[in-house]
Amino acid sequence: MTQPVTYAAAGVDIEAGDRAVELMKASVARATRPEVVGGLGGFAGLFDASALARYRRPLLATSTDGVGTKVEVARRMDVHDTIGIDLVGMVVDDLVVCGAEPLFMTDYVACGRVVPERIAAVVRGIAEGCVRAGCALVGGETAEHPGLLEPDAYDVAGAGTGVVEADRLLGAERVRAGDVLVAMASSGLHSNGYSLVRHVLLERAGWALDRDVPELGRTLGEELLEPTRIYAQDVLALADAVEVHAVSHVTGGGLAANLARVVPAGLHAVVDRSTWTPAPVFGLVAEVGGVAQAEVERTLNTGVGMVAVVAPAAADAALALLRARGVDAWVAGTVTTTDGTAGAAGTPGAAGTPGAAGTAELVGTHPA
Repeated sequence: MTQPVTYAAAGVDIEAGDRAVELMKASVARATRPEVVGGLGGFAGLFDASALARYRRPLLATSTDGVGTKVEVARRMDVHDTIGIDLVGMVVDDLVVCGAEPLFMTDYVACGRVVPERIAAVVRGIAEGCVRAGCALVGGETAEHPGLLEPDAYDVAGAGTGVVEADRLLGAERVRAGDVLVAMASSGLHSNGYSLVRHVLLERAGWALDRDVPELGRTLGEELLEPTRIYAQDVLALADAVEVHAVSHVTGGGLAANLARVVPAGLHAVVDRSTWTPAPVFGLVAEVGGVAQAEVERTLNTGVGMVAVVAPAAADAALALLRARGVDAWVAGTVTTTDGTAGAAGTPGAAGTPGAAGTAELVGTHPA
């Protein structure tokens, strides 16, 4: 007699999914805010929008992202509780560049096979990232895709919502010649360029993830899994305290390309490489892979995770505030007109064309 066909026989284990939800509940409970209504398990997450009544003209900001092929490093190391921090960083720090306070996130985990402990570890990292960002994790989805994904493969994505007062919106329209570029150090590679990094170090060089690398002071795998720094609360504190005009999140495309996105036409951001020394991992990728500096700089963050464009008179206060919060920050350059001139010290310079893309470049060399 033919056995009845079940969903489990087709590769989807509903009981394992339920077990994963039970394991993640305690973590998700940490990632909350007073505005959250209800708990885990509903069809939709609820957030009390009456909290926005204190705004004169609230603008909602939204962002979605993933962590790319860094997930493959986590899978190969069987370490899954940090990749969620990366996910939150990629989402909330795209929100905060316009001055928006991250309010809540939802996540999506797709896998070939639900292993409850692994899924719970991923969500534990997402919850930890939300705690660091000051936002709530209001819901998510775990999807089992047998036949589409290998049993131990998974991917993560998330979406976030934030709010900013309309007259406090940060962006290119505020940037002036003479503005100062305040760089904030990255914690490492963050979550971009891993296809290049994996190709160079794991595939071409054949390095194992448990290889001790003296230049890094730890194993290769530990370096590659270093969580993305989350700057959201630091940027919000900075914008509250000093005159910030724009902020650039340095992700895919590198420092110059992302900085150009917040510079208006007619203006030019100049970043001086001599103001910082990139972490050893960036030089390692270039040296081992024979990767040209230009290719490294347009693929990886080279040590800068976020840049605040501030009024000249605010630069010292900005540095002091960030350093007091434990963020390694420094003046990395300035904004000029396209002919290379800047505003007089302490006074606003000429404005560019709002809403249009300006330019940015890296000059000089990093300290030896």
